[in-house]
Amino acid sequence: MLSSSGQDMEQIIQYFETIPSLHRSILLVGGLSFFWILEGSLPLFNFNYKKWRHAWPNLFFTITTIIINFSLAFLLLNSADWVVEHQFGLLHWLPDMPLWLFVFIGVLLMDLIGAYLPHFLEHKIKPLWMIHLVHHSDHNVDTTTANRHHPLESVVRYIFTLLGVILIGTPIGLVMLYQSMSLVATQFSHANIKLPKSIDLMLSYIIISPDMHKTHHHYKLPHTDTNFGNIFSLWDRCFGTYSYMNREALVYGVDTFPDAKKNGSLKELLKQPFQPYRKPTTDTKGNPIA
Repeated sequence: MLSSSGQDMEQIIQYFETIPSLHRSILLVGGLSFFWILEGSLPLFNFNYKKWRHAWPNLFFTITTIIINFSLAFLLLNSADWVVEHQFGLLHWLPDMPLWLFVFIGVLLMDLIGAYLPHFLEHKIKPLWMIHLVHHSDHNVDTTTANRHHPLESVVRYIFTLLGVILIGTPIGLVMLYQSMSLVATQFSHANIKLPKSIDLMLSYIIISPDMHKTHHHYKLPHTDTNFGNIFSLWDRCFGTYSYMNREALVYGVDTFPDAKKNGSLKELLKQPFQPYRKPTTDTKGNPIA
């Protein structure tokens, strides 16, 4: 017989197994709205921009991501059903454990394979970096930046999510829970909000805090190639990709693509992955490259 906490966890997983599209939409729009309002009350930077004009390309890419994920949802569902039916994947090969631990390990590993790994590779492989560049070329990082991904990147991220489901053996309820947590986590970490430094630092030992992720959006190396995490900061700390930077020194954008006007144009952003690759101006230690 399950304990009350076990029953609660089981109900949560059952809910996410059949979560209505309306509820997922409310989570997306509600999260954006909440952090959008919060940015007005606790801004990290007072950007000199028209917020709706800045948000337009980011919201467009949010819509394309939704369309791609919806179009490919059958692959995710079929894969999740297959691994459960055949007891395939790491979760099914581990000893029996409480449901809460099963869920925690599943979400943690999905965060590794579905988010940290592709993000890391996007910074190391030139063609993937050119696709990911669209996300980094935002000069005014706020909560709408969270979903600023070129359609090609949405496909890349989806492939890694699918890979995570197969290797981990993730049931669909757990997949939906992970994706919901990921959505809110990225809206939070990109939000232009100013938490007390002590609180932000404390949060960064567990999850990706706003300051931690903003360091990743600094315009040049070495900070651009750090803090790849999505929900949990564990992976950055384990793999030595964590870095700290004083938030007052942050400059957003990418040093090799500095044109803010082009980087705010939807037409230019759609073409951005197909531009010639430009070498970084500094090495991984921040020293100028001759």
